[in-house]
Amino acid sequence: MDLRIFNSLSKKKEKFIPIEKGKVKLYTCGPTVYDFVHIGNLRTFISGDIIKRVLKFNGYKVNHVMNITDVGHLTSDADEGEDKLVLAAKKSNKSVWDIAKFYTSAFKENLRSLHIQPSDKLPRATDHIKEQIAMIRKLESNGFAYISGGNVYFDTSQLKKYGKLGGIVEVGETRIDEDKNKRNSHDFVLWFTKSKFQDQDMKWDSPWGKGYPGWHIECSAMATKYLGDHFDIHMGGEDLAYIHHNNEIAQSESSIGSEPWVNYWLHSAFLVNNDKTKMSKSKGNITTLINLEENGYSPMDYRYLTLGTHYRKQLIFSRDGLDSAKNARAKLNQFVLKIKSKPIKIVEGEAYLTQFSAAINDDFNTAKSLSILSKLMKDSRLINGEKYSLILKFDEIFGLGLDDLGENIPTNIIKLAEEREKLRAIKKYDASDKVRDKIEKHGYTLLDEIDGYRIIKSSNSN
Repeated sequence: MDLRIFNSLSKKKEKFIPIEKGKVKLYTCGPTVYDFVHIGNLRTFISGDIIKRVLKFNGYKVNHVMNITDVGHLTSDADEGEDKLVLAAKKSNKSVWDIAKFYTSAFKENLRSLHIQPSDKLPRATDHIKEQIAMIRKLESNGFAYISGGNVYFDTSQLKKYGKLGGIVEVGETRIDEDKNKRNSHDFVLWFTKSKFQDQDMKWDSPWGKGYPGWHIECSAMATKYLGDHFDIHMGGEDLAYIHHNNEIAQSESSIGSEPWVNYWLHSAFLVNNDKTKMSKSKGNITTLINLEENGYSPMDYRYLTLGTHYRKQLIFSRDGLDSAKNARAKLNQFVLKIKSKPIKIVEGEAYLTQFSAAINDDFNTAKSLSILSKLMKDSRLINGEKYSLILKFDEIFGLGLDDLGENIPTNIIKLAEEREKLRAIKKYDASDKVRDKIEKHGYTLLDEIDGYRIIKSSNSN
């Protein structure tokens, strides 16, 4: 079955054809580690995880690289404002290095909580200054870079076509032309020297003076180092497409001297608040994963919520929507625990697997895949063992951890369950009911079965 994906380059769905048979090189843009990532950011990272899971589901061996931006990302993506880490360091009275280390750790914990599979490489920009300088020097020798006002700029006028992803904003529509050192309005900084900011702690020696890299060159240098001059998929949020990704394409292809640098560009749509405003730190309207957990939600409730909307459509975030996702996930967990058994060969349910594969291979359509799961759960023609096997197969994409349900029951709960069994055996039913109540107060439920009992987490547990 063909995998078809929407390519932002062509603006249409295309059949996915890997550069190398059976293998996929995937790059996903990571966070700028100056603060906690919010759930809008995390929606993009979940989307990237789904893409990788679908590729694996189709039998591809995936080489996945995600970057950590810990220097050079200014408050405006178009080279204006202060470095985000410097600004955060000033506010917290900590060093930029401490800021980067703390929020990188927090980000990794978010990934674990959301069952986002780790990348094969997680390179930091500050560990790859040498590679960035080498790429800038190539651009200089190829005639695509110039020095002005102490900084090194990429010269977009030397390209036959700049802005392959579209969305280029013309002068007068934005503040993009405020840097008077630029020859052309769309030129962008490759390397900043002391002429830009005097208080930047992160500086390195370079052929152009002591300074630090521009944001755009970082991803190009790291992606090329680990994935080569030509790779399959580059993925990120839709906010990155028209400045950051267009600039990545321009400098990468100009440095390498050939095109395309990347065959398929994928972009995840924004998460917006209930009032349709984009979730943004600058607007102060963000929600973090910690906020959700403090209000009684599991990270898996949020992951389930994201599955219900196609990654290229805006996800409207609301408390009611999250409550619905939480309830739906609880019902799914209860259902899985009820039918849990040893996985068996899928025979009668083969049609469901075919439908599911068709849905996820149609541009990673998790929303349609969830509807197929719902239909499967209600199908009385299939035995539980086959339903369970199918659901586990589906969860290779969903990533909800359904195969782990019911595991790691605390020892004290097991002892109480055994005590209840002994009381039932001597027909002390009132006493056994009290033990059952005690178990339920701890957040667990006993299910009596023909050959004994089963312990599961209660539906209101995370």
